Amino acid sequence: FTHPAVADVQVVGIPDAKYGEEIVAWIKFHPGHTANELELQTWCKSRIAHFKTPRFFKFVDAFPMTVTGKIQKFKMREISIQECQQK
Repeated sequence: FTHPAVADVQVVGIPDAKYGEEIVAWIKFHPGHTANELELQTWCKSRIAHFKTPRFFKFVDAFPMTVTGKIQKFKMREISIQECQQK
């Protein structure tokens, strides 16, 4: 949240053979702002512990929500698993 370009972020874990779980950060930017994965990883590494730094980033305009407005983390996890396995 402290990065100037980031409006909102949600973090989910996906399975990983080596570490058990890897972090995927879903990033929503402020209008007119952007950043790339390397910039965000560098930002995180200088401010939080290395094991909390996301390995993957997904840039979105909106998060999957229920009709009552709650973020659906289980859907984010499913989507992240499918997309990160392709990388």
